[in-house]
Amino acid sequence: MFRTRPPAYALACAALWFIQLCANLLLVFTNLPSGASHYWLLFNLVTTILLGVLILLQLPRALQWRPRRSARPSHELRQERQRIARDLHDQVGSQLVHAMAMVDAHNPSMQPLVKALEHCLLDVRLLVDSMDGDDDALIDRLARLRHRIQPSLNQRGITLQWDVAFAGAAAMPMGAPARELTAIVQEAVSNVLQHSGATAVAIALQHVQDGAGGAWQLQVSDNGKGLPAAALNGQDAGHGLAGMRQRAAKAGGRLQLLPGLQGQGLCIQVTVPTRN
Repeated sequence: MFRTRPPAYALACAALWFIQLCANLLLVFTNLPSGASHYWLLFNLVTTILLGVLILLQLPRALQWRPRRSARPSHELRQERQRIARDLHDQVGSQLVHAMAMVDAHNPSMQPLVKALEHCLLDVRLLVDSMDGDDDALIDRLARLRHRIQPSLNQRGITLQWDVAFAGAAAMPMGAPARELTAIVQEAVSNVLQHSGATAVAIALQHVQDGAGGAWQLQVSDNGKGLPAAALNGQDAGHGLAGMRQRAAKAGGRLQLLPGLQGQGLCIQVTVPTRN
């Protein structure tokens, strides 16, 4: 597809329009000889053709224009986010690593503190990741999340089953919806690490035929002890279910609680209709 620099393209169109305007004014308000008038008309025709060519070159791009699915932050806002992310990573992250090094990990009484520090460090790293890539697709955000959570899962002896499929023909959630969905997965994995006692967790993303245009189905399942009945009935028992439901609604989807792996534990499923 033909590409142009917007400033150069705008200046070229304005210059041709100005030349064409001058030629028309000259023809209207000046009594030119017939021969000179003929040349001015020919010159006017040439500038009209050139201006039309410039417009036609941009027509395919204009016809393909669609409104952005997420608001693009300003350059200053992106810079400020990057600065905060660097400070979190370099200062808070390094302090947590230093604190973990000072704790005797072999002392059983220190194990809760070690786990709490590990979880705080993981949260900081995930927060740093979430502050970058505003327009990233869901599959890219999930890949970064996997890179962060895999060491923590390995350290706890929890097996990760990864089944994230990319459907080329379907529009992948991007921008703000992708950020909300990734945060749901992060919260669900955090619950697995802290509360479930699971030995396996599965993260799956697939495109299913749900409705006219289909839908993306995101699942986080484990084989742990599940949730209390009160939490399953909508009374949040400190597992962040209310926040996850709100995030699912912001992403345009719905959240369901289902049985987990092999009928044990819990499966958090979010279904988001495909956007055309």
